[in-house]
Amino acid sequence: MFTKHIRDMWKRPKENLGQGWKDMLISIRKEPVISRIDKPTRLDRARSLGYKAKKGHVVIRVRTLKGKRKTPKKGRRSPKASGRFFTAGLSAKAIAEQRASRKFPNLEVMNSYLLAEDGAHKWFEILMTDSCRTEVSGDRERKAMAGRTQKGRAFRGKTSSGRKSRGLMKKGKGTEKLRPSLKARGGRGK
Repeated sequence: MFTKHIRDMWKRPKENLGQGWKDMLISIRKEPVISRIDKPTRLDRARSLGYKAKKGHVVIRVRTLKGKRKTPKKGRRSPKASGRFFTAGLSAKAIAEQRASRKFPNLEVMNSYLLAEDGAHKWFEILMTDSCRTEVSGDRERKAMAGRTQKGRAFRGKTSSGRKSRGLMKKGKGTEKLRPSLKARGGRGK
């Protein structure tokens, strides 16, 4: 019941939180790009994605840039040379998960959610687990996270945002060229 009220409040945080929302944005802008936090800011979202307030569960806040990617300039500018902007093959959420996984190599990414965004940045909170701890490996719901097949989930596109970037959120008609992978099928759209 309590999480329902939190969920309703976070649907329109700018109106519902008021000055607290502005203060939170100001404070998280001053933080480093990747920082470990004690508890999730959005408790309702974290609990729905599998977070538990026990040892072995860690929350990481990651900041990513918004906008298109751009290749650096090289030499002279030809009038015909265009296409310096390109879209990354991953979403900002998947990139944030990979960055958190690189920073904390002993932890595995469970899931993540969008916390906030402004004109230049997006902030994600990444839920990670330490699969070596008995609190995680002994838990019935988290036992699968402790398996050997879950190593490097963020880099292999096994998280929900990674699966979405790979185009695996749909099944059936229209998705014949997505499996087993885009590379195996000769690229996107072939």
